[in-house]
Amino acid sequence: MRSAARAATAREVADATARRSYSKLLAYLAVQTRDVAAAEDALSEAFAAALADWPVNGCPGNPEAWLLTVARRRAIDVARRQQRGEAISRELQMLVDLETCEGTELPDRRLGLMFACAHPAIEAGVRAPLMLQAILGLNAATIASAFLVAPSTMGQRLVRAKSKLRQAGVPFRVPERHELPNRLDAVLDAIYAAYAEGWSDPAGTDVARRDLAEEAIFLGGLLVELMPEEPEALGLLALMLHAEARRGARRTTDGEYVPLAVQDPAHWDLGMIDHAESLLRRAAGMGKIGRYQLEAALQSAHAHRRRTGEDNWQAVKQLYDALFELTGSPVVAVNRALAVAEVDGPQAALELLRPITAERQLTEYQPYWAVQAELLARTGQTDPARRAYEIAIGLERDTSVRRFLQHRLAKLAN
Repeated sequence: MRSAARAATAREVADATARRSYSKLLAYLAVQTRDVAAAEDALSEAFAAALADWPVNGCPGNPEAWLLTVARRRAIDVARRQQRGEAISRELQMLVDLETCEGTELPDRRLGLMFACAHPAIEAGVRAPLMLQAILGLNAATIASAFLVAPSTMGQRLVRAKSKLRQAGVPFRVPERHELPNRLDAVLDAIYAAYAEGWSDPAGTDVARRDLAEEAIFLGGLLVELMPEEPEALGLLALMLHAEARRGARRTTDGEYVPLAVQDPAHWDLGMIDHAESLLRRAAGMGKIGRYQLEAALQSAHAHRRRTGEDNWQAVKQLYDALFELTGSPVVAVNRALAVAEVDGPQAALELLRPITAERQLTEYQPYWAVQAELLARTGQTDPARRAYEIAIGLERDTSVRRFLQHRLAKLAN
């Protein structure tokens, strides 16, 4: 019984360490090995070793340092075997000479590794997904869902990208100042995709997702410190803070889903909103508009209700028009339709959606079907609305949102 309790404790400590420090440990190892895949393998073996050792010898006082030491040794062993007796490379020697960081804060190398993943040698479309897997620990299926592609396709792209990083000898560091702007977009996209995955747990009951949202905001703050004159970095941080300010209003005390339109603004975090607004004003003063500033401005328009008690759908619609003009994104088109419905009516919104109904990437995108269902229901098209609700319910992972959609479907039947 005692051994079972020690094993359970070891598992809890390992899980907590993985949530808190996996991405930092991986980035630290990858910077030294110059090989993301090798760093992943070494760290995976270190966690396996921990689950074998800690139940017997007890959990270490500094789990991160223990894991880093074991992973480092594994990486050294692999590198030596691969070199077949040749002299150890300069990079391997750096790894051998590493301190274990016992008793010290583990250096955070994630931003440097993110910029490395945005190197010109890596295909543009896989840079942000590579960051999400290599630095933030998301699996290929989750990343594929975020970018609306098949999991098998995303998995193949990620494997090729890691191989390319190693073959090209990309330096895993924050690039020189003049190199940053050309790599920034992919870093912004990865941080936002990470936040969006964390945001998908509105109640904050999934610890891993909650930590992911916090990490994304933290990395956004680091990026602003690194590039304080870059308006899109400011815009992204403002966007995430605006969204995070509403987290507490997205569920009732019973855990039921509450759509934005009917949330109680009194439950929105005014301090966080004020911080987001100050960042957005700084960005606007630089006179260079971009996607994330527009996204943040959209959230700011919604936050208008926190101060005045009144909706600002006209401003929301205008901002969505501008964002769609800038990006042409079908995802933006779906969200834009909701704003158009509030201003011009649901039939006008359905007309806007018509050109994107054939987009293959939307076939498994739950919000598209939920919006279609809502608009069809509001125009009295009951049978198509029912079918759209059924598809949306089938695609939805969140049980609370699923119940919400089922309730809408039941009302439609009546």
